[in-house]
Amino acid sequence: MSTQIQADVAQDEFTEEDQTALRDSVRRLLSRQWTTSSHDVEALHAVWQALADQGLLALGASAYGDDLPAAIITMQELGRVACCAPLADAVLMNLALHGNDAAAGIVGRLHGGQCLPTFALGAFDGDTRAASARIDAGTLRATLPCVDVAPGMTELLVLDDAGEQVAIYSPQPNDAAIRPTAALALTNLACVDLEDTPVQVFELTPGNVHELNLVARLFLLARAWGAAQRGFELAVEHARTRVQFGQPIGKFQAIQHKLANALIHLEGTRLTLHAAAASRCEGRKQWEVRVLSALAYGSTALRQVILEVHHTLGAIGYSEEHEAPRYFRLVHGDLARHGGAARARAELAALLLDRDAALPEHTLSAAGEAFRQEVRQWLAQHWNAARRAEHDALPFEKRGRNAQFEKALGEQGWIGVSWPAEFGGQARTPFEQMAYIEELDRVDAPGVRLSLQAPALMKFGTPAQQRKFLPALLHGKILICLGYSESEAGSDLASLRTQAKRDGDGWRINGQKLWSTHATEADYIWLAARTDPQASPKHAGISMFLVPARHPGVIIRPSMAMYGRNFSTIILDDVRLDADALIGPENAGWKILTAALAEERMLMGSIVNRTRRIFEDIVAHLKHDVQTSDAVVRDRLGALAADIEVARALVLNCVRMAENGETPTVEAAISKVYSAELMQRLGESAIDMLGSQAILSQGAPGAIGLGEIEQFLRHSIMYVVGGGTAEIQRNLIAQRGLNLPR
Repeated sequence: MSTQIQADVAQDEFTEEDQTALRDSVRRLLSRQWTTSSHDVEALHAVWQALADQGLLALGASAYGDDLPAAIITMQELGRVACCAPLADAVLMNLALHGNDAAAGIVGRLHGGQCLPTFALGAFDGDTRAASARIDAGTLRATLPCVDVAPGMTELLVLDDAGEQVAIYSPQPNDAAIRPTAALALTNLACVDLEDTPVQVFELTPGNVHELNLVARLFLLARAWGAAQRGFELAVEHARTRVQFGQPIGKFQAIQHKLANALIHLEGTRLTLHAAAASRCEGRKQWEVRVLSALAYGSTALRQVILEVHHTLGAIGYSEEHEAPRYFRLVHGDLARHGGAARARAELAALLLDRDAALPEHTLSAAGEAFRQEVRQWLAQHWNAARRAEHDALPFEKRGRNAQFEKALGEQGWIGVSWPAEFGGQARTPFEQMAYIEELDRVDAPGVRLSLQAPALMKFGTPAQQRKFLPALLHGKILICLGYSESEAGSDLASLRTQAKRDGDGWRINGQKLWSTHATEADYIWLAARTDPQASPKHAGISMFLVPARHPGVIIRPSMAMYGRNFSTIILDDVRLDADALIGPENAGWKILTAALAEERMLMGSIVNRTRRIFEDIVAHLKHDVQTSDAVVRDRLGALAADIEVARALVLNCVRMAENGETPTVEAAISKVYSAELMQRLGESAIDMLGSQAILSQGAPGAIGLGEIEQFLRHSIMYVVGGGTAEIQRNLIAQRGLNLPR
């Protein structure tokens, strides 16, 4: 990018292309000016001048927070090379002095690279040790026990205890008032003691201090992410090439799962970090919740990532000659500052419990939000309070379907909300589809939202099959259940044994399928069967069929699943089908099946909508019926709020990729794993926070709501196991997302 970076990134739309260009520009700059072994003042000054020449020291000066996303990207790049350049301090200085004409001179020196600042938050630092700073008649008396001092610092900016002024002190070389402190991080911590020292004093905009504090913490999270990401890249490369026991260690499932977990942590932190920065740029009211969510999650997640990096590298990464120790120090040092994760969780809980804040909404493009309003208005008429109350009064096992409502949904054409117009659909975007699903989940509307089989029929079905099935699916007139799993082919679907053999011009099928939901209500079974027993690899001999559920030879035996609804064993005893029951080419079923599984996993990731609704019920109960001063309860609540924001960011990332025409295979697996395991954490945490009330079922005296919390916990097991277990998803993430050996 040119020297106009600062102006360019302050525009209303900081696109992905802009972000990539900025990232590449900063990375090239740092590759020329800095290495992870650089620590001397001369190297730092060279980097500082290069950042100034690129316009990056003016970030934060255009308007408050407009270019925060660009600053976050730059901090990430500094973290990748463990560079201690105080860009965060520069941005804080710009934000604090923005619009102050009296400070124009020193701000100009900053932008030109002549000022190398350290910004101390003083009493607003959040560190457990006391700090204080008092300004009186142009002098400063300050005790600052933990300041991140840049080598060669030219100006020290200190907030006063009232949060109304900032003092600027110009230290001398080897200044006795600044005493370096031995610390874990690569950057230099120091204790500062100033006694009635002459300083420059500038007024702050009222209310500015709290936001400066949040921005400072967000910047350190960004730098830590960059360091953790670079360490992770080194660990993945090591896992691919390091041979032990005759094979690369990346082939061992234990290593694959470690690195898959690390990738989930990195992606969750990255997405919430950038969402927080962008929300301030867009002026959203609840940006504070977003920032604290990113901090509460990322501050713990990134420490775990860097630990897994070292576990993977082993003794090689333990040597100080290796890069990894620098990243270890930087991650832990940055994330211990300003109160760390515990402070963020406490502040997030306080927002929800004491200040009536709510988890923020996600904007799904202009079209998505317009469609959201349309769906919301329609639901107000077709799923109003009276109809919902009547439905909620039913036993849980009968609340999954509502024929009248589903008929109305089908007549509206919304089951085909994203279908192409040529198949009778509304051709709406993935963002609009997401808005539609979120609104149905918001009011806990029953029934099928979308058809998992329709996309496969559109792509692989014959014209006759498309004419027969698609209109019926579109209008909610038929229901198709899945026939995948078998006793020895659950996660390993390629090992399925149900056989389909040629029988004249048709097929004869024998076998057994397990754990099929909705089979007792279904009209058809979406069946995977083996058509070539000799195929190698095994998945090459599988084909897909649509089998009428009431066909001769089809036996459905329902049983009660732990989550309170039926799932069934389907026996296929010499079932004779016509040729047109085959979907797509013979022996090409694996491609059809895996595409549908990716769609299923993406939809399973959207369970976060229901998770959020259960969480809000818990918050409401804690606020009104339970003592909320318990620090443990608050800590757990803050952690869950952050986890939900991560889950929402992960599923939204999948939708965004689909909007751009990409297939989010690995990303859908990440979303599914995280959301399903979050369901478990929420259910278990509810028991810890609410005690026995959390396990009361519908109709029990004292049950919260409809007794959904305990049912939610039971249901979580199905989400962790269904659609491919969490362990299988981690294999997929490691092998397809990180290219680790199979």
